[in-house]
Amino acid sequence: MLRMRCAQPAGRRVVAPLPAITGATRILGMSRRLRLLLIALAAAALLWLLLAAAERALALAQRFLALPGWLQWTLGGALAAFAAVGLMLLWWLLRPRRRRAVAAPDRGTLEQRIAQLHERGADTGALAAELDELDRRRAAARVYVALFGEISTGKSSLIHALAPQAGSARDVRGGTTRQVSHHDAQLPDGRTLVLADVPGSREAGGEAHEAVARAEVLRAHAVVYLCAGELTRAQADELRWLADFGKPLLLVLNKADQWSRHEREQLLAQLRRQSRDIAAAVLAISSGGSERFQRRLADGRVESIERQRAPAIEPLLDALDRILAPGASGLEPLRQHAVLAALHERTGTLEAKTRADDAERIVRKYARRAIVGAMAAVAPGSDLVVQGVLATGLTRDLAHLYGIKASEVQIEDFVRQARLTLRTGSSIVLAVAGNALKAFPGLGTLGGGVLHAFAYALIFDSMGRALAASLAERQSLDQLDAGSRMKALLTQPGNTRLRQLASLTLDTWRERDDRPSRDD
Repeated sequence: MLRMRCAQPAGRRVVAPLPAITGATRILGMSRRLRLLLIALAAAALLWLLLAAAERALALAQRFLALPGWLQWTLGGALAAFAAVGLMLLWWLLRPRRRRAVAAPDRGTLEQRIAQLHERGADTGALAAELDELDRRRAAARVYVALFGEISTGKSSLIHALAPQAGSARDVRGGTTRQVSHHDAQLPDGRTLVLADVPGSREAGGEAHEAVARAEVLRAHAVVYLCAGELTRAQADELRWLADFGKPLLLVLNKADQWSRHEREQLLAQLRRQSRDIAAAVLAISSGGSERFQRRLADGRVESIERQRAPAIEPLLDALDRILAPGASGLEPLRQHAVLAALHERTGTLEAKTRADDAERIVRKYARRAIVGAMAAVAPGSDLVVQGVLATGLTRDLAHLYGIKASEVQIEDFVRQARLTLRTGSSIVLAVAGNALKAFPGLGTLGGGVLHAFAYALIFDSMGRALAASLAERQSLDQLDAGSRMKALLTQPGNTRLRQLASLTLDTWRERDDRPSRDD
């Protein structure tokens, strides 16, 4: 005897009946005579408005016909032009909006930026490899289709349904793909394509796998996005991300055999609403795979049975046949745009990191020079920024690094403001420096000179870091913003930063006898 146990599909809710008497029913429950009176009044008011509008229109028409002919043509032309402009404006406001694709630079500009990063010592190997892969796939002239979606939506099962000869690329943890694998498949009309099975998204601790998946998806000519029910907010965000790159996209409800026909139609309608203007088609399939169920034997024992379900993927094959009709050459421009757009973003991230590293080196260089200048001073002065030349040089070099055109007047104003800030807070700077040196054995016993030098290091490090952060964010020399950041760094420095500055001060102090002018 075989007993089947049905579970309620996830996401369904039982809605309790509404109370019998609501505000709406009370209104509808008023007397029939009163309802008829209200309807009659509304109809009379509408009729009066229509008659008034018609009367006004007839009066205007009579006055228009009484005008001279040349004035009729002039006024009629102006009214027609005004109506045409109004209709165009109305169409512009109500027309369907197309999603704006992510901007992509031309190939030459991108290669130039990558070359500049390489000259500055950045690791550009991954960016260059992406360009090489772009060229390799274009030369191969094969169509690539990526299967994308959250974990456990049946991507690998669908791979085996589309390409039965594909080997296993699964991991025992959750049965999910852990790396990208390519498999040859064939459409019903005999055309071949390459299927990319990518790691699933939204896996705990799988950020690296997800990055690999997204990179492979952008390399493909088209994408099949798999889901197993209504889209979550995260899945909807992934669809919008794909749409921004202009990818031909199919939204596929997998494991559709677990739903009744009515439930499946409701799910497809909801998915079409969620993916409007994004997916080329929304369809339901069953990729097959294995299923487990329990069977109760005649003697009362229960045994676990595993059997293979036959795949039902004909709607997907038909949809793939339609969207891949242009072939590799016809789909290549969209694929190239997506890859270059992604490379543009990755290059920008590397540029920002490289610029931040260069800013760190500049700040450290001027902090060392400030330490050397402080050791040459006879005694600490009341103004801790006596080295105005260094402060001006630091500001100019950082502005140049971030491509900010700052005039000499702006630079002098910023240095003057920094002087004022430090003059009023010099006691705080010295207190922070003194307390920090107490935490490092050997430094506190070197006397007031090292305190003076460490204070200078703290000042120039805070000034440089604050200015670099402000320039990167504001893209201009904002004196107030940089000054507030500097004040925060001076009063609340981190222990790691203090330790680095103390080590720099100690190293420079030990080198003063043999290389007193070193300021690299």
